[in-house]
Amino acid sequence: MRKLASARQRQKLGLFAVEGEDLVDAGLAAGLEPVDLLVADEDVSAELLASASTLPHPARRIAVFRQEELPRLSAESAPETGLALWHVGDPGNVGTILRAADGLGPAFVALSAGCADPTGPKALRASMGAVFRVPLGSFDEAPGRRVALVARGGEPLPELDLGGPVTFVLGAEREGLPESLAVACDARASIALEPGAESLNVALVAGIALWERRRARR
Repeated sequence: MRKLASARQRQKLGLFAVEGEDLVDAGLAAGLEPVDLLVADEDVSAELLASASTLPHPARRIAVFRQEELPRLSAESAPETGLALWHVGDPGNVGTILRAADGLGPAFVALSAGCADPTGPKALRASMGAVFRVPLGSFDEAPGRRVALVARGGEPLPELDLGGPVTFVLGAEREGLPESLAVACDARASIALEPGAESLNVALVAGIALWERRRARR
């Protein structure tokens, strides 16, 4: 379990650790079969379990799940709404985006190389269990009409035609989308900001885009 705090070890072993009753229960409710499930003072001493925890206040339940059992994006069953993330490296943002896709979807999340691992400890906590319900895929396999979300110069998001399958494409926290990727998308959209405001957090942009998509479809 200590090893699984490392992204390299998670990738090598195909496993990830989940801490806390709510997250463990979310994994079990989604039908994942734990490789290990430890409960403090039942399977192991509370002190020993605390030594493996990454939390400030150690969890009393830790489970290990297989990454391959998480929902996967497939052409046959893909939701008509998606978020494609380019180099979004902050795990808190990735987890929050998963939570938005879960709450304002149904939507999938597609990740490029360079994105934070959604099964890392910080991303898992930020996702609040959404990682067990939101289909994950790679950036290149995201289907549907692609809409680049850019800080400036795009069509106002509320005025954009959001009918049919749509994938919103979002860039890294500071750099945004490379121009080459934005040009390759079918449309560009921007969110109007107050004068003097520089930009919005990428997870907030994802949530606004999903809300506008939901509103348009209704």
